[in-house]
This record gives sequence, structure tokens and C-alpha cells, in this order.
Amino acid sequence: MKELLMKLNACPKAMEWVGNKSWEECYATCHRGDWLLWLFKRTNPDDLRLLTLAKGHCANTVRHLMKDERSLKAVDAAIAFGEGKISREELNTSAAAYAADAAYAASDADAAYAASDAFAAAAAAYAASDAFAAYAAYAASDAFAADAAAAYVAYAASAAAYAAAKKENQQLTADICRKYLPIEVWNIK
Repeated sequence: MKELLMKLNACPKAMEWVGNKSWEECYATCHRGDWLLWLFKRTNPDDLRLLTLAKGHCANTVRHLMKDERSLKAVDAAIAFGEGKISREELNTSAAAYAADAAYAASDADAAYAASDAFAAAAAAYAASDAFAAYAAYAASDAFAADAAAAYVAYAASAAAYAAAKKENQQLTADICRKYLPIEVWNIK
């Protein structure tokens, strides 16, 4: 299995994880759906419907995070294409809508970042205009230290929650890949 992954230029983490495992062991125990999708795409390049079906169901695991109707429709279209219910042209139309949504989401992220900068600037201006600027600065430094400590704790908790959710989703998507891409359809011996 390792020779195949080397030939396909797999990432170092995947290579390390595979070690000396057989294909059957890799398939049964892989904990990352993205790795299975990547490998299926390279070993089964003519199975677009199956690949798209698995991708659609993997994307559906984060449906609750999708805010734009176009994203939801793109996931539904991927699944429908995978099930043979729509044409490739209809799938491509939905993919274009999803790409537009991704650009929109990126602009929202930029706006949120700019808004946080504007808030910080406004807070600084407000503090500077205070007649008791020295007292305000002293009080603000204590508040900032407390806020920074609270923010760090919140960040660490959210980072840990994110890491756990990511790991859980990787396992879930691996299981989805095994459901929709059974070992018998893979072009790996």
C-alpha cells in the first residue's frame, strides 16, 4: 500500500499512518474521509458519480453550518448527481452557485475582521478623550489583562472543541466513504 501512496504523492501524515498496513486494513481503519476521497479520486478516476455521492454526503455533515441556500442546494445537487437523478450540467450549475457563495462568505469574514478593528479603534478613541486618561489607562490595563486572560481561556477551550469536532467529523466522513465507496469498487488490489 505504501508504494501506491508514494507513487500518488500522498501527504507525509498519510504515509506515516499507513506504515506497513495492507489495503484492506487501511480501508477498514482509516479515520479520515478526506484521505479516502483523495485516494478514490486517484484510483477510480472514471467513477465521478460515486465520488460525488460520497463527497455530497460528507459535505452534508456540516449542513447545519451552511447559511446560504446555494450551499445547501449544491450539496443536494451533489447527492442527486451521485444517485443519477440529475445531469452533470445541472451539477456544474450548482457548483458555480457554491463557488459564488464561498466568495460571499470570504467577504463576510473580511467585513467581520474590519468591524473588530473599527471597534478597537473606537474604544481607543473613547479612552483617549476621557478627562481622566491616566486613571482610565490604569483601569483599562487591569481590564485588558483580565479580558486577555479570559480570551485566552475561551480561545483554548474553543480550539480544543474545534480539534475534537474536526477529529469526530473526519471519522464520520471516513465512515460515510466506506458506506458509499465499498471496498469492492476500488481499483486497488
